[in-house]
Amino acid sequence: MAEERAAQPVVESDVIVVGAGPGGSTTAKWLADKGLTVTLLEKSTFPRDKVCGDGLTPRATKQLIRLGVDVSEEAGWIHNRGLRTYGGRKEPFEFLWPELAQFPNYGLTRPRSEFDHMLAQLAQAAGAELVQGANVSEPIIDASTDRIVGVRTKDGGEYRAPITVAADGNSSRLALAMGLEKNRKRPMGVAARAYFNSPARTHDPLMESWLELWDGKPGESNLLPGYGWIFAMGDGTVNVGLGTVSSSASSQKMNFRDLMWKWLANTPAEWGLTRENMVGTIGSAALPMSFNRKPAYHRGLVLVGDAAGMVSPFNGEGIPYAMEAADMAADAIADARARGFGTPAAEKALAGYRTRLEAEWGGYFRLGQVFVSLIERPEVMRLCTRYGLPRPTLMKFTMKLLAHLYDTTDGDWMDRTITSLTKVVPSA
Repeated sequence: MAEERAAQPVVESDVIVVGAGPGGSTTAKWLADKGLTVTLLEKSTFPRDKVCGDGLTPRATKQLIRLGVDVSEEAGWIHNRGLRTYGGRKEPFEFLWPELAQFPNYGLTRPRSEFDHMLAQLAQAAGAELVQGANVSEPIIDASTDRIVGVRTKDGGEYRAPITVAADGNSSRLALAMGLEKNRKRPMGVAARAYFNSPARTHDPLMESWLELWDGKPGESNLLPGYGWIFAMGDGTVNVGLGTVSSSASSQKMNFRDLMWKWLANTPAEWGLTRENMVGTIGSAALPMSFNRKPAYHRGLVLVGDAAGMVSPFNGEGIPYAMEAADMAADAIADARARGFGTPAAEKALAGYRTRLEAEWGGYFRLGQVFVSLIERPEVMRLCTRYGLPRPTLMKFTMKLLAHLYDTTDGDWMDRTITSLTKVVPSA
């Protein structure tokens, strides 16, 4: 006779956060700071890796500073001061991070295996309970209200709370179980990355992007869709990757490993970006963009980060948006608790999270969708790089737009122009 498994006790809290990535851990940290009891569920065990470029722009740096993180080089962070862009000509364009009132003038680099663990520990230190190895299998729905009131894990655990945050990534099985499907008309990116031993490049003070990927000799072969990057890690290695983006989620057919080796064959031999110098393997991941899963609040479920498609269509960056959304979500949830979870007033507060997201990024993401529909065509990208890169003023304007680094209230003419553009287009 099989031995019966003892039932696990039900864990109750104010909020359950599913997924301890940057969005989930930051949400848990802000909620704990506001005095709410938080259970943070992570299906893996730290430290664990994620496919990512590991490079953070000043937008993400700002969020870390707000969290109270020591981002000094003495604390293990690699600082970068801008972006070097190749395309259209032999000489690259160097864009230094701008001096802005709203953002610092430097970016950071840190492996995701360390970055995510650090944020989870930050949430713990604030008072959140971190449960590792908790693989959520299904939501618990209150039949009388049709609201989510908790989750179950594959090992039989049961966690209950008035509000659940889905920060469980692109696939977000929790959101799917609640009936929230992806909008396949929204842009979808795919990225692949690997680490290489490269003493020649490991201390580069600039992040690097390649806007032209050739399948042979540059300028004399086929131009392929996509972009590449090289980020210095400061430890003898570099993070090398490439990505592509399409205007819909249904057309992702590229062989990334093959494309990466074709691109790297054109890099200087002294950089050492060869199969022999690769550390580990090439990994890949999807980049859900432009609010491809909505609404961000639904029947007691709050979506944060990739679960809601909070990746920029302009540059494939998702971490700063996940962390900013975490702050907004925590504000709305704390307000809802003060009004009384489940009351009409609390629901108004939680609906305000959706409204705030669209007000902050809706226009910008909509512009990004137009951008994607153009640059996914290699011939258009080639024209842009050929005629745009030699023009420093145009490139500075473009880079501010692509990096989402401009002052919305006290900037120069470029900042004012971009801000106006994002306000006149409909929200994504």
